[in-house]
Amino acid sequence: MSQQRVLHFLCRDCWLVGILDLPERPTARGVLIVTGGPQYRIGSHRQFVLLARHLAANGIPVLRFDYRGMGDSEGAMRDFDSVHDDLAAAVREFFTALPALKEIVLWGLCDGAAAAAFHAPRDRRITGLVLLNPWVRTSQSLARTTLRHYYAQRLMDRDFWRKLAGGGFGLRRALTGARQLMMAARQPTAQVETLPQRLYQALHEFSGQVLVVLSGADLGAREFQSLSTQHPHWRALLSAPRVRTTVIPQANHTFSRKAWRDDVAAICTDWVRTW
Repeated sequence: MSQQRVLHFLCRDCWLVGILDLPERPTARGVLIVTGGPQYRIGSHRQFVLLARHLAANGIPVLRFDYRGMGDSEGAMRDFDSVHDDLAAAVREFFTALPALKEIVLWGLCDGAAAAAFHAPRDRRITGLVLLNPWVRTSQSLARTTLRHYYAQRLMDRDFWRKLAGGGFGLRRALTGARQLMMAARQPTAQVETLPQRLYQALHEFSGQVLVVLSGADLGAREFQSLSTQHPHWRALLSAPRVRTTVIPQANHTFSRKAWRDDVAAICTDWVRTW
C-alpha cells in the first residue's frame, strides 16, 4: 500500500504545490516528474497520476508538482527554459520529506524532458533521466521531418490519389506548402546555439543513466531520432552503455491510449529498479 501527501514548499517567494506518492517501504531512489508546458501535475490523460501510482505500487517514491504559475502554485507562468529554480526547490523538498532518499531520477515528456536534462548536471543527487519524446525542434528539423515522413506517407496513401483524381484535393496549395518546407529545410543553421546542441551538451555533461522513450507515430520523436543519423556525436552519445532507447510502436506524442501508458509505466519501473 502507498499513501499520498500534499507538499507545500517555497521557490524564491512563491509557494509551490506537489503530491508525494509514498510506498510503505520506499526504495532509496525516487522519481521526480517534470511537467511540460503549459501543463500541471496531473498530466495529459491523467498520465502523471497513473504513472506515480504505478511506480509507488512497485516501491518507488514519486513527487509530481506544479511550477510557478501553473496549477495550484503561485507566481507568473514560465517556460521550460526558466524552471531551474522550481526544479531545485522540488528536489530539495523531496529529500526533506523523505530523509532515507539517496538519489533521484528526473522524468519528463516533451519540453519537460528538455527541462529535466538541462537541470540534471547541476545536482549530483540526480542519477538518472527518463526522457519521453524530447523536444529538439528547430525550423529546419520540422521541415525535414515533415517532408520525409508526412509527405512520403501521403504519396503512398490511396485516399490521397483518389482525392487528387476526383478534384477533392488542393494540389496547388499542397505544392506551395511542400515548396516552403523544402526552402526551410535547406536554410543554414543559425550561429546561435540551437536546442539540439544545448540538449547534447547537457546529456554529455550528465554522467548518470538515461532512458529515452519514443513514440512510433510522433513527428517530435522522429526529429529526435534523426539526430543520431545526421550527427556522429549524437550517434556516439545515444549508443553509450549508460543510454537506453526504446520505441513504443504506433504511440502518439502523449501516449494517450491505456496500452501505451501501461507500456511506459512498465518500462520506466523496470528501468528505475534494475540499475
